[in-house]
Amino acid sequence: MTLHLPNEVPKGALITDTHAHYDDKRYNEDYDGLFSALAEKGVDRIINCGCDIKSSEKCLDLSDKYSLCYTAVGYHPCNLPKGDINLSKIEELAQHKKVVAIGEIGLDYYWHDDNKQAQKKAFREQLSLARRLSLPVIIHDRDAHSDTLDILKETKPVGVVHCFSGSKEMALEAVKLGMYIGIGGVLTFKNARKLVEIASTVPIERILLETDAPYMAPEPYRGKTNNSALILFVAQKLAQIKNLPCEKILEITHKNAEELFKF
Repeated sequence: MTLHLPNEVPKGALITDTHAHYDDKRYNEDYDGLFSALAEKGVDRIINCGCDIKSSEKCLDLSDKYSLCYTAVGYHPCNLPKGDINLSKIEELAQHKKVVAIGEIGLDYYWHDDNKQAQKKAFREQLSLARRLSLPVIIHDRDAHSDTLDILKETKPVGVVHCFSGSKEMALEAVKLGMYIGIGGVLTFKNARKLVEIASTVPIERILLETDAPYMAPEPYRGKTNNSALILFVAQKLAQIKNLPCEKILEITHKNAEELFKF
């Protein structure tokens, strides 16, 4: 795997990647070298998000071995079993000291629109678990904006809507409910007009930066394997939008992550 890294980062920068998947097999070659290189580029904390039991356990293994890694445990809507989810196992994994959220949970009607009721049931169950454990949630919403917002209004969780792809109005409704908006590499794409508008409208105090690594690398590395250091390019774009120094964007979003996930 070729590791693409920015040439320079602002002095003293602390980059928090609030959503990644370093359990992905394309990173298996050299974790020691990978996380060492990211730390040298200012990456301070990474939340690896589980998609089912197996991936959640792999993410916990990384958290045990690497100080900058933290974990969210849960069932992604595209990884639901045929029957009920194993909520007791998720609760057991959530007792680990480096679990900071229940996630990645939510709804996905792009890949799966034939099991909407099962998705909503699993979503509500995991939201309930997060509330019981006093943990924030990391929410996946793809082509399910209306149902996602309805469930957020119904359950009022604390957390972030990851890789936000809804409307400006939905973003403002989510913020009004106390949610954060997760923004990643898509912000740098030429066709990201809607997300640019959302980024300009949502208060910086309610924005989290993320990669969804290995996916959605920002320009100038679009289509390549993503990594947490490339958040710098997202921060630079957000700095232009907010008319703030890049260092300030990194500082505020780092603080936002600390406040939500209680690192």
